[in-house]
Amino acid sequence: MGRHHFHKLITLNAALDILNKEFEKRCKFPLEGEFISVKDSVGRITAEPVFARLSSPYFHSAAMDGYAVRSKDTFSATEKDPVRLKIGEEAIWIETGDPLPENFDAVIPVEEVNIKNGYIEIYKSYPPYHDVRPIGEDIVATEMIIPENYFIKPVEIGAILASGITEIKVRKKPLIGIIPTGSELIEPEKLKKFTLKPPYLIEYNSAVLSNLIREDGGEPKVYSISKDEENDIKNNLLKALEECDMVLLNAGSGYGKEDFTYYIINQLGEVIINGVAIKPGKPFIAGFINNKPVLGIPGYPVSAIFCYYLFVRPLLELFLGTKLPKEERIQAILSRQISSAIGVDEFIRVKVGKVGNKYIVSPMGRGAGLLMSVVRADGYIVIPAGSEGYSPGQNVEVYLWRTKEEIDNTIVCIGSHDNTLDILYNFLRKKYPHVSLSSAHVGSMGGLIAIKKREAHIAGTHLLDEITGEYNIPFIKKLLPEKKVVLINLVYRTQGFIIKKGNPKNIKSFEDLIRKDVIFINRQSGSGTRLLLDKHLRELGIDPIKIKGYENEEYTHMGVAQAVLSGRADVGLGIYAAAKALGLDFIPLTEERYDILIPKEFLDLEIIKAFLDIIRNDNDFRNMVIKLGGYDIRDMGKVVYEN
Repeated sequence: MGRHHFHKLITLNAALDILNKEFEKRCKFPLEGEFISVKDSVGRITAEPVFARLSSPYFHSAAMDGYAVRSKDTFSATEKDPVRLKIGEEAIWIETGDPLPENFDAVIPVEEVNIKNGYIEIYKSYPPYHDVRPIGEDIVATEMIIPENYFIKPVEIGAILASGITEIKVRKKPLIGIIPTGSELIEPEKLKKFTLKPPYLIEYNSAVLSNLIREDGGEPKVYSISKDEENDIKNNLLKALEECDMVLLNAGSGYGKEDFTYYIINQLGEVIINGVAIKPGKPFIAGFINNKPVLGIPGYPVSAIFCYYLFVRPLLELFLGTKLPKEERIQAILSRQISSAIGVDEFIRVKVGKVGNKYIVSPMGRGAGLLMSVVRADGYIVIPAGSEGYSPGQNVEVYLWRTKEEIDNTIVCIGSHDNTLDILYNFLRKKYPHVSLSSAHVGSMGGLIAIKKREAHIAGTHLLDEITGEYNIPFIKKLLPEKKVVLINLVYRTQGFIIKKGNPKNIKSFEDLIRKDVIFINRQSGSGTRLLLDKHLRELGIDPIKIKGYENEEYTHMGVAQAVLSGRADVGLGIYAAAKALGLDFIPLTEERYDILIPKEFLDLEIIKAFLDIIRNDNDFRNMVIKLGGYDIRDMGKVVYEN
C-alpha cells in the first residue's frame, strides 16, 4: 500500500457542507422511535407529540382545607345577616385535594367560618368553584403536553404521568462505534499489571469521546484497540458497521506509514473529506461505507475533541432530529497578542474572567496534544482563516465551556507562576465552591502591565531591583505611579538550579552553563526568574549567547523541571518545590520574595475577600505550602507595600 497524501485542504465551511449533504443523501434520519418507561425518559427526545390521556385533576377537588358547600346556599350571606349551614348536611368538612361531594360546588376555607352548635356561620357569598380545582385545571385530556423532537426534562415527566401515560415514544439513541487504533496503546485498566514504558501510551480518547456522545444523547460502543495493521483495523471496522449507525476511527487519519484510515475507508466505501484547513484537527477524514458515516478522528486529544464538536455533533443532531445546546458566547478583551497562520481556521483555548465591567480573555497552550489546555480552559476563540491573529486589547468573541456565572466569579491572576497558586485554587474551591481562579503565566512584568491596563484582579510578582536589592516595590512605583494598589506577601521561596538526579554532569555554578555538554532551559522574557538569571550573568560577565538552550523558554517552574526530567535539558533555573515534585536534584542559589499585587478597587469584591481569607486564615493551606518544600511563610498575608 502506497502512502496517501492530503488532498488540497478544504475549508471548514466546505467540509461541513459536503458532510451534511452526503449524510442527507445517504442516511435515514432522524432515527425511528422506541417505547420506554416515562420514568426513565429524562434527557431523551420525543419521537412523536405527547397528548394527555386524562385530565388533571380528573375530578373537582378542594384547593383548601375547609367546608364544601353549595354556592347558591351562600348568596344571601352578609356580615349583618350571616347564613347558617348545618355541618354534615349543608356543609361537609373537606381537606386539600379531596374530591368535592356530589352536588357541592364551592369550598369555604376553615379560617373564614364561625362554628356554632353544629352549624357554620358565613358572612359573605361565595361564587361557584370558589377554592376548587376544577377538572382539567392543569391538564385537559387530549391537549398536547410536549411536541416531537423535544428534550424531556424532569418536570415534564410529572406532567406526562399525571395525564395517565406511562410509556412514551422517544428517538432511538444513535449507536456510535469508537475504534481506537495504535499498536502503542494500552487500556488504562491494564496499568495494574503493566509497567508503562516507551513507546506505550494510555488510551483515553475513547473514554472522552464516549462521554461526549453520551452527554449529547447518543450511545457509544467502544471496540478493542486495533493494532497498526490493515487487517486488524478493517475487521474491527466491518464489525462496527454491522452494529452501529456511525463509526469513529480514532488515530491513523494522517499520512504516515502506519496510518490506514484513508486507505481502508476508500477500499470499503468512499472518502468524501481528506483534510480540513483547521487547527487543531487538520487530518480529519470523512467517508461512507454501506451508507453509514465513518469518520477518521485525529489521535491528538485536543484535535479529537474539536473534531467531535465540529463534525460528529452535527450528525448526531440529524440522527436525533433536534438541535443540541450551543455554547454561550460573550465579547471579551484579549490580554495579549496571538498570531496565526493565514489559510487555517484556528481554535484557541482561553481562560476568561470579568475584571470591572469587562471580560478579559487569555490564550492558553495551543498544541493538539495538550489535553490540560482543555481541562483548564473556560472556552475558546476562533481565528478565521483570513486573519493573521489578534492584537492585545482587541475585542473577540468567546465560546464558553463554563457558565457565565462561573466566569463572573473567577479571580483573574496574571503574572508570575508559582506552585502555591495551584494549591490555593484547590483550597478556594473547597471553602468557596462558587469561586474560581484563572491563572495566566506571563511573567512578573506581564502581571504588572495587566494590573496597569485593568486586565487582572491580582498579579504574582518577584521582580528584584538590582540597585536597591528590593523586590517588586521599585517596579510598582515606576510602572504604576498613580495606581492605588496593595502588595501582599504570599511566600518566600528558594530559587536555584534544577538538575537531574545525581547531577550526572556535575553542574555547580553559572559558569557551568557555557560548557558545550550542558543544555539549558530558560524562562520566558519578562519573568522574574529570567531577570534573576540575566542579573547573575551580567555580574559574572557571561554572554548569554554562549549558553546552549538560552533561547528555549518555558512559562512555568514545573515546565522547567519537566524539561530536565525528560532529558530535553540538563539544567534550568527554578524553585525547589518544582524540583522536589518531580524527584530532581536542586542547587539552592537565593531566597526571593513572591508577592501578590491587588488594586485597591478590587479589595471589596467577594472573590478577593475569599482569596485573602485563605492565605491569611487557613492553616491547612499554610501547612500544605510548607510540605511542598522550599517555601517560608513567615509573612504570608502581610501587607508589604500600599499606595
